[in-house]
Amino acid sequence: MEIGMVGLGKMGLNMARRLVRGGHRVVGFDPNADVVAGFSGEKGIGSASLADLARQLAAPRAIWIMVPSGKPTDAVISELSGVLSRGDTIIDGGNSNYKDSMRRGAELSSKGIEFVDSGTSGGIWGLQNGYCLMVGGTKETIGRLAPIFTTLAPPDGWLHAGPVGAGHFTKMIHNGIEYGMMQAYAEGFEILHASSFEIDLEKTAKLWMNASVVRSWLLELLGDAFAKNGNELASIKGYVEDSGEGRWTVFEAIDHNVPAPVITASLFARFASRQPESFAAKVNAALRNEFGGHAVKKS
Repeated sequence: MEIGMVGLGKMGLNMARRLVRGGHRVVGFDPNADVVAGFSGEKGIGSASLADLARQLAAPRAIWIMVPSGKPTDAVISELSGVLSRGDTIIDGGNSNYKDSMRRGAELSSKGIEFVDSGTSGGIWGLQNGYCLMVGGTKETIGRLAPIFTTLAPPDGWLHAGPVGAGHFTKMIHNGIEYGMMQAYAEGFEILHASSFEIDLEKTAKLWMNASVVRSWLLELLGDAFAKNGNELASIKGYVEDSGEGRWTVFEAIDHNVPAPVITASLFARFASRQPESFAAKVNAALRNEFGGHAVKKS
């Protein structure tokens, strides 16, 4: 097949490369002309604009976008909808909110343009290992694009999750679970680190990859992180961002009255990591001093 790829960043470029290696004709676009030139040197086809990308694809066109969620995605879809034709398809592989995907799908449908939302997991390792894909859209559209999904994913690595919105909804919950798993590892290894046994954290992480019930790819990556940065992770600042999916998962849990204490607590732990000093802790210290005369440490 042939496909356009908009956004040749860390994820998009590797996805485009994997598709090229899988025998597909891939036309790429990125605002960074040097990145486009580099992709052209890897048997990909470069384009100078979204209109140029569309011109280089035969109808019905399929264009995959890998750009930041929110306004950047809306801007790309808006521009693409002006250069595409009825029967063409736009695939959003970024971490968009599923409600935005449903809105975009309805807007594009009114113009005769198909829309697919693809929750995409695999990170920077996807080029080598493949990407886990959770896709939403019509049965006909997904069937037509199946060769693309099959190339990007490892065996049994993609699923037609349901109608438009279902792909990004499934990926949202996937990332909420990821937050909880990461936080559990973080807390466990902090307890190991704080103990009096001087436990080698790299060796422990790698040990647990062998028949342990807590083995996972995240644990494997943690072992690699300790190998690169040492037991103290001295070169890494304990500041943890979130890209939105954890928040959206918590909102969804609230909307449906589903208790999700682990995922919620893991999200709040990320908030706490960004505070140079906790004002809430100051309030606690001040209250203990006021009602009990307990000593406070001065800043």
